[in-house]
Amino acid sequence: MSNHDLESGQYANGLHKVDSEARNNSLTQTVTLSPEQFERIYLGPKGETAGDLRKRFANPTPIAICGFAVGLLPLSVEFMGWRASGGTFGTATTTCSIWFGGLLLIIGGIGEFLLGNSFPCLVFFGYAAHFLTFATTFMPFYGAVAWNAVEPGNAFEPGPKFSAGFGFYPLALGMLSLVFLLGSLRTNLVFVMIFVCAILGFSFASAGLFYGAAGNMASSEMFVKATGGAFFAADMLGWYLLFAIVIAIMELPVPDLPVFDLSNVIKARSRAKQE
Repeated sequence: MSNHDLESGQYANGLHKVDSEARNNSLTQTVTLSPEQFERIYLGPKGETAGDLRKRFANPTPIAICGFAVGLLPLSVEFMGWRASGGTFGTATTTCSIWFGGLLLIIGGIGEFLLGNSFPCLVFFGYAAHFLTFATTFMPFYGAVAWNAVEPGNAFEPGPKFSAGFGFYPLALGMLSLVFLLGSLRTNLVFVMIFVCAILGFSFASAGLFYGAAGNMASSEMFVKATGGAFFAADMLGWYLLFAIVIAIMELPVPDLPVFDLSNVIKARSRAKQE
């Protein structure tokens, strides 16, 4: 988009804007996004969408990024033990994980599904399921902890058996994040780094649980703190991405935050064949 387009008051987010002349004539102008602008806002290469859904509905991407950023921040801080918070399982913010990490990511995933953005849809639904799984695991209603507690039936004191079994869950999430990392190589560098941090965080979490199950509490605590550090880095990247999207959507009079578009670095297979 040229400087003239920006100075004329047109939006760079694929929405409609009515300037003074158009407002008098009850007309609207539509601006076409460049690939880089599209991927900054929607986190995926532009695909075909039936009808005018992108004009009709709001952009779901910042909703999901908001849920990710807010839901992960207190959890990562708990894992690091800041201000005497936390513990191995970070259960103090389970409701935050449900409503921000779970609900908002689901809403964002549904929105991306309707727009035909398959990759962001997959990521948002996948991590929404994770937030909900993690939070509900520690709710007494589900009995996951009580069945594997130090004292049978005690839903608030996970035992070694629980840690040994639950340790495979973050391992699976690390594998899923690796799949997401491969898919993100055609989006932007910020998205890529979020998945790198996620892979590290889930790997550290798995190691911490396995060490805890074996009774090596010193190593377990070290890996839990490392988990918090990796997730905190991912969360800060999420906040950065949210700022970048809001600046682009609202056309704020500040410089755009670079997200380092990779779509022209790693080209689509169909596009590479055409060239």
